[in-house]
Amino acid sequence: MIDDLKRGILFERLSEKQLQRIAQRAHRIHLQAGQSLFEQGDPADRFYLVLKGQIKLYRLSPAGDEKVIEVVKPGSTFAEALMFFDHPHYPVGAESLRESEVISIDARDFAGMLRESVETCFLMMGDMSQRLRGLIREIDDISLHSATCRVAGYLLTHSPENGEPFKLEIPKQILASRLSVKAETFSRIIKQLNEQNILEVSGSTVHIRNRDALETLADTCAYTKDSLESTFRHPCPPPAGKA
Repeated sequence: MIDDLKRGILFERLSEKQLQRIAQRAHRIHLQAGQSLFEQGDPADRFYLVLKGQIKLYRLSPAGDEKVIEVVKPGSTFAEALMFFDHPHYPVGAESLRESEVISIDARDFAGMLRESVETCFLMMGDMSQRLRGLIREIDDISLHSATCRVAGYLLTHSPENGEPFKLEIPKQILASRLSVKAETFSRIIKQLNEQNILEVSGSTVHIRNRDALETLADTCAYTKDSLESTFRHPCPPPAGKA
C-alpha cells in the first residue's frame, strides 16, 4: 500500500510515518469499465488516488445533460479539497472509463494530519498553486478561444514529438465534453482537419501530417499539459483552534 501511495504526487514527499498512518485507513477499490465510484451529491468522506485506468468526473444538469469535468489518470488524486469542508458532498459523479483501480483515503484523518504538520501543508500548497495556474489557463482557453483551437491544442500536447501516430486515450464523446465542444462539432473539426490534410484519423488513431499547420491553429490557446490535468484543490486547513 505504501509503495502505491508514493506513486501519487500528493504523497511522494511525505514521511514514512505519515504514509503508514494513511495506509492504515486506506483501502483499494477495483472498478469495471462503466462502474460508478460515487454519485453527484453523495457524502464526501474520502478522496482517491488512481493507480490504474481512467476515472471520469462529471456533472449532470437539471435536464440530465452530462459535462465531463476531468478524466483522472494514474498517479493523480481527486476530491481531496472536500476534506476541508464541514459535512461535504461530492459536487461531481465519478465513473471508470475502463477497468480501474483506486486507493480510497480517509479525508478527515488526512486533514487532521495536515493540521499537525506545517511543512506538509506547504508542500501541498505548492502542488495546489501549480495546478491552479493550469486551471486558470484552461478557463481562459475555453472562454476566449475557438473550438478548433482547443481541439488542435489538445492533439498537439498529446502527440509524440517524433511524428508517430498515436491513440486517443479518451473516447471521442468524452473528449469533446472535456474540451467544452459539442460531439457533432468535434467530429466536424476532425473531418475538416482531415480534408485539409493536416491530420488523418482512423478509429482512435491519429496521425498528424502537417504539424506546422496544426500549431498555427492552436497558437492562440497556449495549451500546456498541466492545463488539462487540473483536479479539485483547496488550500490547507488552519491549525486546530485557529481561524
